[in-house]
Amino acid sequence: MPGMREVSAEILIVGGGTGGVGAALAASELGFNVILTEETDWIGGQLTSQGVPPDEHPWIEQFGCTTRYRDYRDRVRNHYRTHRPLNAQASQNRHLNPGGGWVSRLCHEPQIGWRVLMDMVRPFVESGSLKILLNTKPVAADVENDIVRSVTVSDLITGMETMIFAHYVLDATELGNLLPLTGTEYRVGAESKVQTAEPNALDGPEERNNVQGLTWCFAAALDEGSHRVIDRPETYEYWRGYQPSFWPGPLLGFDVLHAHTGEVRQLPLFGKTPQDWYALFPYRQIVNPGIYEKSESVHPVTVVNWPQNDYFEGSILDVTDAEAAGHLRAAKQLSLSLLYWLQTEAPRHDGGVGYPGLYLAPGVMGTEDGFAKAPYIRESRRIEARMMVPEQAVAAYTHPGLDRAPDMRGSVGIGAYRIDLHPSTNGANTIDTSTLPFQIPLDSLIPVRMRNLLPACKNLGVTHITNGCYRLHPVEWNIGEAAGFLAAFCLLKNLEPAAVSDSLELTQEFQRLLLGQGIEIQWPQLRAL
Repeated sequence: MPGMREVSAEILIVGGGTGGVGAALAASELGFNVILTEETDWIGGQLTSQGVPPDEHPWIEQFGCTTRYRDYRDRVRNHYRTHRPLNAQASQNRHLNPGGGWVSRLCHEPQIGWRVLMDMVRPFVESGSLKILLNTKPVAADVENDIVRSVTVSDLITGMETMIFAHYVLDATELGNLLPLTGTEYRVGAESKVQTAEPNALDGPEERNNVQGLTWCFAAALDEGSHRVIDRPETYEYWRGYQPSFWPGPLLGFDVLHAHTGEVRQLPLFGKTPQDWYALFPYRQIVNPGIYEKSESVHPVTVVNWPQNDYFEGSILDVTDAEAAGHLRAAKQLSLSLLYWLQTEAPRHDGGVGYPGLYLAPGVMGTEDGFAKAPYIRESRRIEARMMVPEQAVAAYTHPGLDRAPDMRGSVGIGAYRIDLHPSTNGANTIDTSTLPFQIPLDSLIPVRMRNLLPACKNLGVTHITNGCYRLHPVEWNIGEAAGFLAAFCLLKNLEPAAVSDSLELTQEFQRLLLGQGIEIQWPQLRAL
């Protein structure tokens, strides 16, 4: 039986996703000894192991993200310019969108995102200040006097367990897994109007099983004229006949509800002409043959993260391991069934049925089968924080005439995205409404009781509703950086996060640190842009 070892660090970050990487870079930058753990063999989360091109706001090329996140974006583009045989036009395009997808100004291959992130952390790893433990998950924690003394993690390959002692512990796991392990107060699911007074909260009691669905994304390439049809998935007949009560037709179909209007729309795989951009394949396209010198030798590739493979038959939060594993298998079967349907039965844009040349693209996701290494998680457990950001703090319709949401006390960053909730695991339909560019308040990072545990991703103090706008890539990165700097600041000052919040002078000093480290904490005037 594998043994147990003990190690220590000043700051432990459990979870190497988008926020976890931001936190590690922040704390390492200030010279602290950091351990970062990650359940897969890739750091990066949404950007890499989950295979989701970055969802960003319209001002992203000018402002509205941290300096380190912008460095990531610049490095991705430079990687393409220096390591790929681009044509002259693409090489000279300052705002190159490598894949050409319309969901983002920077649709890129997850494998390149991972390589860029590894380059960003490499100086700290080589200096010894940052240690990364891959294929590692938390299994236990020791808590005393509201302080997390240690977290025990298990190597998923060898079974070796390591007890990690740290002064500060950051939960950057995709599901907020440290919260139940440490006994930290948290919320899961949807709140009621009685709790939050939010316009879109539940009229009845809270529903812990009302959690946004997940998606097991995959990379699909197209080789027209070829025959790449997979074996019929084992649950294909089930998913072929599956129609949610709120959906306009079978889930495996091109009839969808427009997220903003609720109208039934046709969203086909391709438009009838190249100019028809409202189509699924170009939506999250991550490989665009048109940017390469020899475009004829490159197949286009897209990430399949669409309404048709949103899985919401059950939650993987606070259920048994067996139940969670069953839902994850089902989510992958849904995605395989969607691929098979597209290959064999989908109405073609040019007449006929099926796209047999559509195939799983190996390598792009760092896997042999073309699937992402991990499912895309939209909603996790959320800490019970000093401030739980409600819908009315950020929604556009609660602040008519404003171009930005009102300032929040102790801003530690900014974000902008619609409140975008996908169908939930108890059958609740999409909630989608506009917001104003908003801030990340310091108090949303501080638990109501725990003294040295901080959230570093989607598990901050937000509600089920506002999770829909705080969960996107640049915001999660900013949350992680802010948490990393907060832990470092507290170590430098020999105080606790609550003390920073309680003192206006300390809050402002911390904000000056953030500004000096390239974190924007306030939006500029937007109406004149």
